[in-house]
Amino acid sequence: MKLIRYLFVLTFIWLVPSCSSDNDNLDDQEPQNEDFYFPPLNSNTWETKTTAELNWNETQLQPLLDYLEDKNSKSFMILHEGKIVVEAYFNSHTNTSPWYWASAGKTLTTAITGIAQEEGLLNINDKVSDYLGTGWTSAPLDKENLITCKNLLSMNSGLDDGLGDNVSSSNLQYVTDAGNRWAYHNVYVKLQDVIAEASNETWSNYFNLKLKNRIGMTGAWLQTGDFSVYWSTTRSMARFGLLTYADGKWESEQIIPENHLNDAVNTSQTINQAYGYLWWLNGKTTYHLPQSQFEFPGELIPNAPSDMYAALGKNDQKIYVVPSKNLVVIRMGEAAEGENFALSNFDNDLWEKINALIN
Repeated sequence: MKLIRYLFVLTFIWLVPSCSSDNDNLDDQEPQNEDFYFPPLNSNTWETKTTAELNWNETQLQPLLDYLEDKNSKSFMILHEGKIVVEAYFNSHTNTSPWYWASAGKTLTTAITGIAQEEGLLNINDKVSDYLGTGWTSAPLDKENLITCKNLLSMNSGLDDGLGDNVSSSNLQYVTDAGNRWAYHNVYVKLQDVIAEASNETWSNYFNLKLKNRIGMTGAWLQTGDFSVYWSTTRSMARFGLLTYADGKWESEQIIPENHLNDAVNTSQTINQAYGYLWWLNGKTTYHLPQSQFEFPGELIPNAPSDMYAALGKNDQKIYVVPSKNLVVIRMGEAAEGENFALSNFDNDLWEKINALIN
């Protein structure tokens, strides 16, 4: 998949944030925490902290950056309480270069689903066919009608994950009743269709209005084969990570409903403890991996803090959020060691290097 061909197409989409009337009064609002920082909208300004201010082990910063460069990284950021502590670019990438989120972008769909539910457009406990009509899968009607929007968020629709990523009805075939099997599958994108139907907007328009514009993100959804993939700058990915870390608030405005976000970053079903609503969760006693029905013992990323949750994308696109340490960590780039769906040994090795810096 030659994703790189999009780098110079529609570049202005990533570089110029859209304006939104929803934020006209943001300058008059007080931040939720005087020690907590949000970068301004429609601006490249972003305040910084130094590793010395945080009493981090500065001698470990360069080894971390060398490791990232050696592992095919394009960019890396660490935010502490919203301020940039580390921002680095590699291999000709810059702070204005777009890159793909891959499955890390699933969490954008989670956020928008919560916003749409808060607006009364949908209920995640409703069956998907309430919005898309029957026949959106090839499952028997009584089985299709068991699949709720929450099942799509939780990856336990019961549909066959072995038929590829195309989500036409012929490719969505019954394996077991919804809720009985966890399987990492592209069927979650049907939530984007649900939201488009419920809002009477295109997915992109609703996304831009309700999330992107309100936190100053840039970027766009691009269709690549069977996937609609979000592309943006590293700083835009960091803005979304910051919003999530701030319990869904941007300054004093609640963007993602806090109760929905809390549900999203906690175990969503009984099969894979390490999975919420399209977010991966550390600190659990067992976990499942994409394309596997095997249950592995232990934590997802042992070297990472136990309260960390993460948006993880193919070939090591990462958003790590660590509330206990006030951190948001971003990594974009090529696969560190070999193609992967979301997780790799790189996660654990990277956190060993991060810990050497921050501890």
